[in-house]
Amino acid sequence: MGTMEKLDEMSTSGAREYLTFRLDQEEYGIDILKVQEIRGYEPPTRVANAPNFIKGVVNLRGTIVPIVDMRLKFSCSKAEYNSFTVVIILNLKHRIVGIVVDSVSDVMELPPENLKAAPEIDSVIDSGSVLGLGSLGDRMLILLDIERLMAAPDMGLVAASE
Repeated sequence: MGTMEKLDEMSTSGAREYLTFRLDQEEYGIDILKVQEIRGYEPPTRVANAPNFIKGVVNLRGTIVPIVDMRLKFSCSKAEYNSFTVVIILNLKHRIVGIVVDSVSDVMELPPENLKAAPEIDSVIDSGSVLGLGSLGDRMLILLDIERLMAAPDMGLVAASE
């Protein structure tokens, strides 16, 4: 599905709520319905031979959850772990995954008219994983298709047979 079809699909369903978070200087938004909980960062158990952006796994009430540092995945200049660093626990179709971000901002409701198609530019994010851009006042959000991003083959989080 191309970006325009995704935007069309989003615009027919009325206003949507997005959890907004910061990575470096950028603000991103993900569908609030994919978010299970938000937790403080605690160092996960390392996994041998995992890509550098997979920090390891944590045991979350009996479920082993991989922790992806989005700052490393998106090649941010720095990835400090401090009291503001948070983990967003996502409940995706195929599994539960945690993503590390600099900070969580708020939940933002975006009506369809505030959504724009993302420009076709080369970036560290696969363009298919960007739903578009959302604007509210002077804020500009990069809206991510977090399900698609986490299922990308280079993430190694979803078995090819799923």
